[in-house]
Amino acid sequence: MRPIALFHAAFLACAAVALLLPEPPAKGWAVLALVVAYNIGLPLTARAAGRDDWVRLWAFLLPVSIFQILPDWVLAAEIGTLRFPPIGGPRIDDAIALAMGGMWVPPLFVVVATARELAARPASRRSAVPAPAGAALAAALALAVFLGTELLAPVLDLWEPVGDTTQVAGVALYVLPAEAALGWAAATAFALTRAKGRAAQIAAALAVSTFYTGALVLCHFLLDVAGWSIAV
Repeated sequence: MRPIALFHAAFLACAAVALLLPEPPAKGWAVLALVVAYNIGLPLTARAAGRDDWVRLWAFLLPVSIFQILPDWVLAAEIGTLRFPPIGGPRIDDAIALAMGGMWVPPLFVVVATARELAARPASRRSAVPAPAGAALAAALALAVFLGTELLAPVLDLWEPVGDTTQVAGVALYVLPAEAALGWAAATAFALTRAKGRAAQIAAALAVSTFYTGALVLCHFLLDVAGWSIAV
């Protein structure tokens, strides 16, 4: 894990400078440049380290991240619980930053790769399907990682919760169980399709994003909409 850990440490250092110093609209373009750089540097680092399994994981997570534009779009344009501040750079329907199409790769890679490494036995670390605990561990890691991103995002003007949602410390609570479910779904889908063709992997990536969209809507309904009263 050392090469990939060093890569992420260097990336975080560059990201800290790029996100804290520039003002809009330069900040938006800096975010897009960081996302592109990460998605080029990660597979190159993985290949240099001789970890083809990491390359395959990145290749699976990239379409997942692209499809993740859809649930973000639903929240921003339809449900009205998410806002992307106008910090510059290209946007979709003036509602969501285009950079989000690749921004899900870093947290999901950390979550799924770490879960696989921790859950797999040394003799079967690169087996087709990880130990069953791998997916559950990915859910727990996703909860921790995405909690951190939700806390930092409003500070960095990347996104922010809006509307009538239950919030603690600026974090909309309904997203946390959905993001834990996303970690579980991504780990499970990758394990099931990593040895299959590209078409199956892209279909699985779309299924992960669709599952996440449903989880978001359900969690928002249960935590912020449902009255929890029974009429007799």
